[in-house]
Amino acid sequence: MIHEILPVGQLQCNCSIFGDETSREAIVVDPGDGEDLDTIQDLLTRHGLTVKAIFITHAHIDHIGGAAKLKALTGAPVYMNKEDQELYDYLDAQAQWLNMPTPDRTGIDIPAREGDTLRLGSSDFHVLHTPGHTQGSLCLFIPAEKKLIAGDTLFRDSIGRTDLPGGNGRQILSSIHTKLLTLPEETQVICGHGEATTIGREKQRNPFLR
Repeated sequence: MIHEILPVGQLQCNCSIFGDETSREAIVVDPGDGEDLDTIQDLLTRHGLTVKAIFITHAHIDHIGGAAKLKALTGAPVYMNKEDQELYDYLDAQAQWLNMPTPDRTGIDIPAREGDTLRLGSSDFHVLHTPGHTQGSLCLFIPAEKKLIAGDTLFRDSIGRTDLPGGNGRQILSSIHTKLLTLPEETQVICGHGEATTIGREKQRNPFLR
């Protein structure tokens, strides 16, 4: 499977592009704030990929701001948890916090929920609901690839911040312990920002999880 990770936008959100080498279909996770959509499109074109799904881990502007433009370019449906709809409705306020233009909004085509599965080629992408950073925060676990797309729930040596609207410190720790640390230790964790890590490493070294 093709997997490209692009740090995009003002806050360098890690956008993941997964592509199946046979069908040439793709899933784009967190297209950023919209500033680097040309880079995403160039990569899709280079690999000859057609986007079948745009998956949003949570509705902060640095992850979802580019969703409307990418949907307009590709026609692909947008997946997001409905618990983050109110946060998405305040995209203009989020833009003001970062002193940036308000991106276009789009409707959420498919409300993603715990237990849902997206399929790309022969690989299943399992949806995990991990509230705490936001109420609708989601992760994607891909067993065949031994990878977890963690959004802003879990970071290398850290966890997602909980001081923004919708955040809850106790909740994020519960989500991490019950949904993520139970995954195989060799699972590679692609974080929403910064370096990747593994479940085993974070179990041993993450000071927030002791």
